Amino acid sequence: MLIPQTEAELAAIVAEAEGPFHVQGGGTRPIGGPVAGMPLSTSGLSGIALYEPGALTLVAGAGTPLAEIEQVLAAEGQRLAFEPMDHRGLLGTEGVPTIGGVFAANVSGPRRIQAGAARDFLLGVRFVDGRGQVVRNGGRVMKNVTGYDLVKLMAGSYGTLGVLTEVALKVLPDTATAATLTLTGLDDGTAIRVMARALGSPFEVTGVAHRPDGPEGVPLTLLRLEGTERSVAYRAAEMARLLAAFGEVQIDHDTARTRQTWQGIRDVKPFHGVSGDVWRLSVKPSDAAGVVAGISSARALYDWAGGLIWVLVPEGTAAGDVRAALSGVGGHATLIRGGERDAAFHPLDPTIEALQCGLRQRFDPRGLFNFGLMGVAA
Repeated sequence: MLIPQTEAELAAIVAEAEGPFHVQGGGTRPIGGPVAGMPLSTSGLSGIALYEPGALTLVAGAGTPLAEIEQVLAAEGQRLAFEPMDHRGLLGTEGVPTIGGVFAANVSGPRRIQAGAARDFLLGVRFVDGRGQVVRNGGRVMKNVTGYDLVKLMAGSYGTLGVLTEVALKVLPDTATAATLTLTGLDDGTAIRVMARALGSPFEVTGVAHRPDGPEGVPLTLLRLEGTERSVAYRAAEMARLLAAFGEVQIDHDTARTRQTWQGIRDVKPFHGVSGDVWRLSVKPSDAAGVVAGISSARALYDWAGGLIWVLVPEGTAAGDVRAALSGVGGHATLIRGGERDAAFHPLDPTIEALQCGLRQRFDPRGLFNFGLMGVAA
């Protein structure tokens, strides 16, 4: 495995390359189908280059461990608002999650429904393209590449356009208090309506999830409120009144327990250590219950009010059988664990595929980076 220690070393490796690379961050998870090439890790590009708590900005090497960044932010009463998940429990892997890996895959947790995705907090990037050139865009580094918003383009590109070396991002103040509201026994369709009602309220819900098979098989519909103690107490009481028609609303004001609950939602804890293939579905919340019902033998965990569905299906379930449930409703399904790894990413619309191929040709003309991923054949 190649582990360059500087951006210049990485650029030289790419410029002199005679074959492809399998670009990796901290090695915590697979990133799709078979990828040929020499493993190339960004873990050596580590360290916080700049942190200005007053300006809510941080600049770090792409290989900087996520835990290191979260520890530094916590010391100043701040956090990553987009709440990136830790895939290791779900996938049974080791490795160290890195900030570059988070942005390369646009990893966003339950708070995305209120705060936005990882890409929405990315201010600037530095990366090495397929020619071995260092490209800078956005934030504190202002050499732009005409016609492209590279900050947004690199987020979610899975290392197919270039190798991230540094990211600049916006952070937010942490909250002192958090509470979870729980309704029990709701079917999936009713839970979707409850979650939509909560999000449509003025009470600033920061997490909305549904577990059809909660503890002892009892469905749980979960809502999260965060803020100051008085604000959370007031909003929780008002939310309970708003949703009273759907059943008894239990309120847990224990902040530590609430954070543990939502960490479990974030990391898809119900599927840890359970056999089966895991899929990540993105659909309109109003379609979510019907989509799950259309997948044979599926267990589901609904996040983002149903806009994100984690689905556990029997091992070896065909990708086509899962994706057939999306027919007529739109959305996409990504294989996260097990199954047909060469079919991990959802097939692209021909127009989108043409655009994606054009971008790859522009940034990686020699096909060096993770070629074979995301619908473009190797």
